[in-house]
Amino acid sequence: MNARSKKKLFKKILSWSGLFFFGIASFMIYHQLSKYTWEEIKNAIIEMPNKNIFYACVASFCGYLALSSYDYLALKYIKHKLAMWKWVFAGFLGFAVSNNAGHALVSGGAVRYRLYTRWRVTATDILKMVTFSGFTYLIACFFLVIVGLLCSPHHVLSTMSSRYLNWTIMIISVCGLAVYLWGCAFYKKPITIKEIEFETPSFKLALAQIFIGGADILMASLVLYFLMESCVDVPFFTFIGVFIIAQLLGIYSQVPGGLGVFEVVFTNLLPDDTNQATLFAILILYRIIYYLLPLILSGIALFCYEFEWRDRNFYKKIKKRVDI
Repeated sequence: MNARSKKKLFKKILSWSGLFFFGIASFMIYHQLSKYTWEEIKNAIIEMPNKNIFYACVASFCGYLALSSYDYLALKYIKHKLAMWKWVFAGFLGFAVSNNAGHALVSGGAVRYRLYTRWRVTATDILKMVTFSGFTYLIACFFLVIVGLLCSPHHVLSTMSSRYLNWTIMIISVCGLAVYLWGCAFYKKPITIKEIEFETPSFKLALAQIFIGGADILMASLVLYFLMESCVDVPFFTFIGVFIIAQLLGIYSQVPGGLGVFEVVFTNLLPDDTNQATLFAILILYRIIYYLLPLILSGIALFCYEFEWRDRNFYKKIKKRVDI
């Protein structure tokens, strides 16, 4: 097999791996929900006020829109214009899969590769986009860790780590954020990695990265907060700090959906007299609204898009033969 054939085979494998990771994500979400009976899930939904469920669904929608904006910023970084529906579609599918399958750069990146190559974005530019989105998430993490450590109650933090470790994480986050912003403001030379040149983002784009990353995590927190609001009295300022820490720990653990992290953290956050069955129901609904529903919707959207794409290509081939 010559080099050209190998390259073509590699691109085909990478393109189809997006569907593979969608399957992995579906299995992961099924595995999470299989711990609960359908009767428990039904009761959790019935007992929750409709108003709170609606607010949580709106927050989830806004959260995935913020996540899709990662792709918008990445396209601005590579100076490539696409129709809004395309970057929203690619971002939604990519994050719906990676949120459930874990390993976001690999699983979400494979979905994006399949879509963006069809929209005339080169493989090199897609690599730059995925790398840039990774940095968007990284500096957003630095910023959110700082906010989370400042907002989280001391008794919750002490159950997860020592005071020295918390200060170490805080210093690393402050330094990491400061170095990135300094580099965007003053370092203008391109960085070359394996013959690929990465331009330094503008300072304005770096601020947009922090804003979009913050909006993403804020909307995700509101999904859970709206569900908790009807059952448990927790100040939002206290809640958001704990949520940020729990969310980041779950993501870094690469456990799909941070399964287990939320249970430990929020058990320490909530008052001792909190009904555990209520907390159980809240977490079930949170996982359904923020993880399962977007995955189902992305699956339907991906199926419709693939069917339409195949149908369009089929008619193009027929027309070409007729013209000949």
